[in-house]
Amino acid sequence: MAKILVADKLAQEGVDILKESKFDVDIKTGLAPQELKEVIKDYDAVIVRSQTKLTEDIIMAASNLKVIGRAGVGLDNIDITAATKKGVIVMNAPGGNTISTCEHTFALILSLARKVPFGHASLKKGEWNRSKFKGIELYSKTLGIVGFGRIGKEVAKRARAFGMKVLVYDPFIAQDVVEKLEVKSVKLDELLKESDIVTVHTPLTADTKGLISKNEFSIMKKSSFIVNCARGGIIDEEALFEALSSKRIAGAALDVFVKEPPDNAKLIEMDNLVVTPHLGASTQEAQLNVAIEISHCIKDALLGKAIRNSINYVQMEPEVYKMVYPYISLSEKMGRFLSQIIEGGTEEIKISYIGEIASFKVDPLAMAFTKGFLSPVLEENINYINAMGIAKERGIKIEQVKLSHEEEYVNSIRVSIKTDKEERMLEGTLFANREPRFVKMDDVYIEVAPSDYMVVINNKDRPGVIGSLGTILGSHNVNISNMSLGKRKSDGTAITVLNVDASLEKSVISDIVSNSNIISLKFIVLGG
Repeated sequence: MAKILVADKLAQEGVDILKESKFDVDIKTGLAPQELKEVIKDYDAVIVRSQTKLTEDIIMAASNLKVIGRAGVGLDNIDITAATKKGVIVMNAPGGNTISTCEHTFALILSLARKVPFGHASLKKGEWNRSKFKGIELYSKTLGIVGFGRIGKEVAKRARAFGMKVLVYDPFIAQDVVEKLEVKSVKLDELLKESDIVTVHTPLTADTKGLISKNEFSIMKKSSFIVNCARGGIIDEEALFEALSSKRIAGAALDVFVKEPPDNAKLIEMDNLVVTPHLGASTQEAQLNVAIEISHCIKDALLGKAIRNSINYVQMEPEVYKMVYPYISLSEKMGRFLSQIIEGGTEEIKISYIGEIASFKVDPLAMAFTKGFLSPVLEENINYINAMGIAKERGIKIEQVKLSHEEEYVNSIRVSIKTDKEERMLEGTLFANREPRFVKMDDVYIEVAPSDYMVVINNKDRPGVIGSLGTILGSHNVNISNMSLGKRKSDGTAITVLNVDASLEKSVISDIVSNSNIISLKFIVLGG
């Protein structure tokens, strides 16, 4: 019978689920890294929360390990790359703390609006100064929600119950979903300008790090508040300190910090800031829910019944998986690429499988594409298993079409996307060495090997444009490793796709787009 190690405190109800399935369950909490490394080799599964760190060194020592379960959402304490390399399935419990985080968000909103912590501290000191703590009502105020996933939606429902007007910023939410919840979808600048209170519910990614910084604070109302119960780093802490110090905004509330415990004393001590020590998921109910959820996931995985909430696994027979995997990788790269190219809210995605690949079970390819498409921007932990469901929740229609006849290539995947602003297309294939290539974008033929950093430029087809690009990138010490050019016959413009060896700073992008021959530029991050 499989052996399971519970390495962090887990609600008894979760432990009972595992024991009822006749698993051998050991509870050993507080193990030092070396102790964990020594004992983990004896277990088929391990369950952790946030305290235990499953590093590459520990995972590689786990000779029998098949499943890692995180009783919660965040996976910062698990080396997912090492687990994938080792062939270990990593699962989490993404739904268990939605309500607790939502309610804590409102606790902080109300604390700011009615100055509850400040009045509490004053009265404890023996003061009675009612006029000093005059607050505001939430009724008729505007709440701006940055990120409209599970938690953002629950916050919106409660805001509506308070009689608030709700604005949301989320480029990956369909208009019909927004309309059902009686909220208005706007651009980030408009949300910041119009909102009395802003609350953040996005993941921390390269795109959202420092999303709210000096420029964003400069366009907010001086009477406004901002709240972060998502991830530390989405709000620039130094810019927040300056905004609070100068009264650029009226106040803020933080449950999360760049470094935890925080060491930013000058920020923490601000008298217009409410802080809590990462309590968003710290309720009895949330801890019970995540324990039950992850225990069921572990049980079903070990019994071979189902793989749910997996971060790094697509369920498929080994022999088929070996043949299809390169297309899975291609599909995910196409998804990540297109998600950073398109403009507007996505409404429809059509995935066509052309040639021999159409004879396989193609659902894993759609899952991989959708995972890649949604991952860069959503707060949920998107995986192959949940990606399609999350897309459906967001009102994105996904159609799959099999075309058995060959076209330009023996096998290819063609994805067409319709948003509320435009329609785009990308086609990809595998070359003879099984290496992925993007071969057509919209109506233009290209030949591009996807890489960690890519630049997509729409430009006028005139002499000197390519030379100018090389000069600018060279002056910033950015190397071009590959270039693909394609010309549109319809209007005399061209697409230039560059593979570069490093990330582009804003100053580099600014220098490039200052050329009047450059129509638009998109910097794409597929990895790194």
